Amino acid sequence: MENKKSTILRGMTRDGSARILVINSTELVNGMIRAHKTTPTATAALGRTATAASMIGTMLPEDGDTVTITFAGDGEAGKVIAVADYFGNVKGYIQNPMANPPKKPNGKLDVGAAIGRGTLSFVKQLGKGEPQIGMTEIVTGEIAEDIASYFANSEQVPTLLSLGVLVDKDYTCLAAGGVLVQLLPFPDESIVDILERNASALGGVSHLFERGLSNKEIADIALEGIPYDVFDTVEVEYRCDCSRARMLEKMRSLGSKELLGLLDEQEAEGKERTLTAACRFCNSEYTFTEKELIK
Repeated sequence: MENKKSTILRGMTRDGSARILVINSTELVNGMIRAHKTTPTATAALGRTATAASMIGTMLPEDGDTVTITFAGDGEAGKVIAVADYFGNVKGYIQNPMANPPKKPNGKLDVGAAIGRGTLSFVKQLGKGEPQIGMTEIVTGEIAEDIASYFANSEQVPTLLSLGVLVDKDYTCLAAGGVLVQLLPFPDESIVDILERNASALGGVSHLFERGLSNKEIADIALEGIPYDVFDTVEVEYRCDCSRARMLEKMRSLGSKELLGLLDEQEAEGKERTLTAACRFCNSEYTFTEKELIK
């Protein structure tokens, strides 16, 4: 499943105190909407999670590594999952794409209510070894605050994270993006003070993208008064890596007894029985005949 690509700017302060990533994820989120037909609040919840996962994916050490971010709260959204690879491509899933609680008194989407209280988990698959798993309590459910809190408390990496998804009247994504700034070991305290001062200007980051600001212009806002260099700009997209062959492997993992039981539930009336499996990340469906499954 391939769509237009979004872009991530990656840079670092010249003194090595911090690194910055800025993503315009509008196209990525629109790809997600096409896959899941989400309501506005569900779009914001999954879109923010996918936007963060994409940036974090580009910080993985090796090609083939992945990071999975899961919000398991008691809100009506249910589980919200985003999986990103080393290149920043991401796929996502929301248990209830129709979640759409009432807006906040200020008119903003209430993502915190949709997520609720529960746990936030990070699973990093680095190489072929055992996955690295971290877990923490959901703080607000607003996504950005929770992920920043996870980095600070579980990985001891002070992190500034701003995420935004602006939904249009037709339920498409009008603008979406994020800024991630992380302190590196032994930062200059004066740099830290400037970053904290600049953070207030990033509160409505989706509106900055709506106004047409580039990744570089938004990085300039986040790092105003701090010399920095841009390393590169990478293209990312909402991309599901499912395939017929991979789905058949998953069907095989059910075991012959389970598969035969599912086939026996079919009433084919003389026709060859089939089973259909759907990918939860892109909703693509794969139909397998009884011959394929028995083989």
